[in-house]
Amino acid sequence: KNVGKDSFHIRIRLHPFHVLRINKMLSCAGADRLQTGMRGAFGKPLGTVARVNIGQTILSVRSKPQHQAACIEAFRRAKMKFPGRQKIFVSKKWGFTKFDKADYEKGRADGSIIPAGVHAQYHPNHGPLAAWKKRVAA
Repeated sequence: KNVGKDSFHIRIRLHPFHVLRINKMLSCAGADRLQTGMRGAFGKPLGTVARVNIGQTILSVRSKPQHQAACIEAFRRAKMKFPGRQKIFVSKKWGFTKFDKADYEKGRADGSIIPAGVHAQYHPNHGPLAAWKKRVAA
């Protein structure tokens, strides 16, 4: 029913680096003597936000295929917490790599794709002969 904390890897693609500022104004009687209007109106920090473009990825998750339905349901519930309209997209890639699932499995079988933690390295069959010999010997 639930996916354990060791069964998925979530990646937050956006971080709130943009600082919102506010130039507080007084609204009581005689406030015009205390304020300077727009002179020196840089403002004090109010909070931080993430600047998001249309179509930009906010969150990514990788999991085993048997946990796909639970991850989609979790993202469906999480997207209610974000303003605007979000879309859940199921990728054809292997984990967080740039390779499709079929290409990744074929590359792993012939040794041209080497896993390196979260990502994978592509080693083609051209280049320096010494590098190829070292890779084949290993």
